[in-house]
Amino acid sequence: MPIIDFPGLKAELTRDGRLMALDVGTKTIGVATSDLLRTLATPLMLLRRSKLAADLATLGDLARKHDVKALVVGLPLNMDGSEGPRCQSVRQFVANIAAHGPPVLANLPVVMQDERLSTAAVTRGMIDDYDMSRAKRAERVDAAAAAWILESALARLR
Repeated sequence: MPIIDFPGLKAELTRDGRLMALDVGTKTIGVATSDLLRTLATPLMLLRRSKLAADLATLGDLARKHDVKALVVGLPLNMDGSEGPRCQSVRQFVANIAAHGPPVLANLPVVMQDERLSTAAVTRGMIDDYDMSRAKRAERVDAAAAAWILESALARLR
C-alpha cells in the first residue's frame, strides 16, 4: 500500500471507482465513501475501535463491499501546518493497514488529506443546519468528518 500524493492518485485511478475516507481517532474511526464517479461523499459508519485486527477486518470488508479503489486518510495537522503526536498516531495506523490489513485493504493506494477544522466545521453545520442535540451529534460527527475530508480530497482530484 503506497502512500502517494494527489497527482499520483489521479494518474493511478481508473475512470470510475469509489474512494473511502477514514477519520482516525483514538476511540473511533469515521468512515465515508464516494459515489462511483467520485463526485459526492457520503458518511458510511462510525467504527468504535477495538483490537487492531478486528478494526482492519471491518475496514477490509467495507473496502470489498464498496469496491474501493483508494483510501483517503485524514491527517490532523496542527493549525500552523506542523505535525504533532496525533499525526504520528494516524501515520502508524496507515502503516498497520499495510502490514496487518487484509489484502483488499493493504494493497490500496493511500493519500493523506489535511483534516484541520473538519470536526469543527461538521459540528457547526449540525448545530446550525439541523439543530441536532449533543448526543445525536456525538453519534454522527466522525463519519460526517470523514465525508468532509473526502469532499476536500475529491475537490483536489478534479
